[in-house]
Amino acid sequence: MLRAMPNNAPKPPVISDVARRAGVSVPTVSRVLNGAAYVSDEKRTRVMQAIQELDFRPSAAARALVARQPKLIAVIAGNTSRYGYAETIRGVEERARAAGYTVSITVVESADDDIVEGTVSLVLDQPIAGVVVLKFDPPGVAALHRIPKSIPTVSISGVRESGVPQAVLAEAEAAEEVTAYLLELGHATVHHVRVPPSRKEDGRTTGWKRALTKHGAPVPAPVDATWEPESGREIGRALADDPTVTAVFCGNDEIAMGVIRGLVEKGKRVPDDVSVVGFDDHPLARMWSPPLTTVDQDFVGLGSRAYDLLEAVMAGGKVRRFSSERPTVIIRESTAPPPA
Repeated sequence: MLRAMPNNAPKPPVISDVARRAGVSVPTVSRVLNGAAYVSDEKRTRVMQAIQELDFRPSAAARALVARQPKLIAVIAGNTSRYGYAETIRGVEERARAAGYTVSITVVESADDDIVEGTVSLVLDQPIAGVVVLKFDPPGVAALHRIPKSIPTVSISGVRESGVPQAVLAEAEAAEEVTAYLLELGHATVHHVRVPPSRKEDGRTTGWKRALTKHGAPVPAPVDATWEPESGREIGRALADDPTVTAVFCGNDEIAMGVIRGLVEKGKRVPDDVSVVGFDDHPLARMWSPPLTTVDQDFVGLGSRAYDLLEAVMAGGKVRRFSSERPTVIIRESTAPPPA
């Protein structure tokens, strides 16, 4: 029998090994390698000493970053399979490709410090011209904070915040509008099933609260779902047992579909007994039974606007801090006045 011999050759050091030896962050090592002027002399000395002790050789990607103008745009995202994430990335890629750039996509799987540090290290080891961070979740938020200021960077989110230039969908305003629509149909209040937020409270929840407060309606406690539609189904079954629930605003369309399934399984009719709205205008929303009232978010356009901002940052000219667009409420058959 042939057996593979173990490969005991030591692995060459990487940039994270240098950072660990020098007692600094990976972005600091990157700044030293790229010749950034604002690294302190003390840290620069420690990094250079660690490079010498480890016999570290910068990757070809790092050398390319210094030697010539790179043609690679890095996208960092907490997920690539969910509808909003995938469509936003498509918008970035299509715009970047038309401008002659290649796009790399790196997933940051959690907001854990080691995971984020490793992800950012992986991105910085490439010959990147700029970075786009999808700040839809805690991992994306954490990754954005680790990108060196010397790297051209923009973020994408649903809420305007200070920091790097951002492409934004004004989801709070859209959530307020769709919640107000339900109240104007005659519902006494609107219950909210929210998806995991990127911070303490996302714009969809903020807009929902704002609409209820403006109309003097009770503000029920939000119900937390996961990203899985099955969690919406279980929540729908629970909501069906509460006779005061006549309208439900869900954080995305997949959860809304699950909620409808759960309500129907417990004998409720949508919209005759309970109205349900979603968010995002997923391609299946119009095909669902009943077709789903929702909010159309132009994710491809969002990605395109993010690339346009990044291109301005890379050019070094005057850059807008925000590129914002308001989503559109789409009225379909899953909403109606409350039962008499």
